[in-house]
Amino acid sequence: MKRNSEKYILTEGMEWEKLGGGVSRKMLGYDNQIMMVLVNFEEGAIGTPHSHFHTQATYCVAGKFEFEIDGVKQVVKAGDGVYIEPNLVHSAVCLEAGQLIDTFSPVREDFLDGSGVAYFGDKEE
Repeated sequence: MKRNSEKYILTEGMEWEKLGGGVSRKMLGYDNQIMMVLVNFEEGAIGTPHSHFHTQATYCVAGKFEFEIDGVKQVVKAGDGVYIEPNLVHSAVCLEAGQLIDTFSPVREDFLDGSGVAYFGDKEE
């Protein structure tokens, strides 16, 4: 069964999905092979160390973040990109409130089925 988002995803008026811990997201487009997500972080929000089998490419739209990938730390700011190979342990701390665009391949089934992500905190927050 092929699933995909609408051709145009207009974010004006779209509700943010609260993930807890000062993090929220909006789905920007997906099919079975790829997914793009806008993620909003409050200053101090933490994505705790985790890994997944998906390839991830992230673009920093705004703010400043300290990423750690496979034990190597790097501060990224607006305009910078991050590439995360499958299964590498990675995390991020938001140093200045901002937004990231996360792109995953293949699609993150856990994002679509509502199970949430444990690495941002309590989804009920």
